[in-house]
Amino acid sequence: MERRTIFPQRGLPALLVAPQLAVTIVFFFWPAAQAIRLSFEQQDPFGLSTVFVGLDNYAALLADASWRASAARTLVFCASVSVLSMALGLVFAVFADQELRGRAIYRMLLIWPYAVAPALAAVLWILLLHPQIGLLGRGLDHVLAWFGARWDYKIDGAQAMLAVILASAWKQVSYNFIFFLAGLQSIPRAVTEAARMDGAKGWRRFRTITLPLLMPTMVFLLVVNVTYAAFDTFGTIQAMTQGGPGTSTETLVVKVYRDGHDNGDLGGSSAQSVVLMVLVIALTAAQFRAFGRERD
Repeated sequence: MERRTIFPQRGLPALLVAPQLAVTIVFFFWPAAQAIRLSFEQQDPFGLSTVFVGLDNYAALLADASWRASAARTLVFCASVSVLSMALGLVFAVFADQELRGRAIYRMLLIWPYAVAPALAAVLWILLLHPQIGLLGRGLDHVLAWFGARWDYKIDGAQAMLAVILASAWKQVSYNFIFFLAGLQSIPRAVTEAARMDGAKGWRRFRTITLPLLMPTMVFLLVVNVTYAAFDTFGTIQAMTQGGPGTSTETLVVKVYRDGHDNGDLGGSSAQSVVLMVLVIALTAAQFRAFGRERD
């Protein structure tokens, strides 16, 4: 039976939600409306004159080879970050779900990285991957030296992409770990014990019992991780590579910043923002639809 809270006065519920509504309007609806308006206009770099251009910004966006390249780069980046962070989060959750001494400490240490700000995470990985002083960078440099190459992600585009993927995935592992651990603990022990008595052990039990029961969690995390990689990694990329060298790590969200802030193209940058907003709404709708099917 559904329980509902009854308020004695009609104005009290409105008063309680007013702060959240104000924050949403000021920090989401108003900027979104401004972006939509600017996407139909073209301004000079100094903002002194504005011309209504209709859908020209969107047409130029679709015809722009650099935007298509950035979109393809974003797909590779999102897939790599999502797969890596989800795989590591699942592995850590499986081990943390075992009966181990000090597992509470392990869980706490695995959750900590999620509290690190993206820019600070980038600084940590800059120090780790530095070719001269970095703990990982020096090792990679020695390994690549055997093949006649050097490690320096500041000048090598492929290495730069690998660096931002590692930093972004590391930041998200803790989030995935929390949900995977909760999903594992929600599986009835009777189910796993029955599978064990039937002779299903190790990988076979995980593949046939545990993994199917974790599918709702995996679908949810897949959408969240793709959204994170596409839109919430700007701070990490900007702090580590600024989208470089060249455009090798310029994802769509970095290109929005470059075109709008650095190049002064507010109209084109706003059109890109609107496209990204539509993608976020589509991903969110897909997530709710997937959960609706699971409930049915």
